[in-house]
Amino acid sequence: MTIAQHLAVIDRLCSEDFPSEHSRSDVGSGGPGYRMAELATSEDFWEADGAAREETEEQYEADRDGLSGLLTRRWGHPDVLSLSSVLDRVTDGEDIPEPWGVLSSHVPDVYLWKPAGHDRWLALGISQWDRELPFQLLAVITETDPP
Repeated sequence: MTIAQHLAVIDRLCSEDFPSEHSRSDVGSGGPGYRMAELATSEDFWEADGAAREETEEQYEADRDGLSGLLTRRWGHPDVLSLSSVLDRVTDGEDIPEPWGVLSSHVPDVYLWKPAGHDRWLALGISQWDRELPFQLLAVITETDPP
């Protein structure tokens, strides 16, 4: 997908209703109060060397930053929210509302916007569940305030 396609997906998700129950869609997943788009997914790293993984990570960061630049022109500078303390709270047994609870387990931080006059948050981040698994560029639209 190109950056223009990423923006089209984000625009669509910003305007769609949230699903009433957890489900998959053509671009990702969602549930009550949120939608998550998997904008890009890399190959896995089971057979790759460290240099290939590092190069892929740098490319995903560049893609996130490029998309972030376009979103910043629309909605102003984002907040950067570390999700590590949210993951600590989940690990300690605290009930964190979705999508933040699950997101904290595989996305270290997100760029976060809440455009003026909107009741929804947009979070943009890079996911990787484990070192051997693919990177994903994720966009999350939610009405649930960050914890």
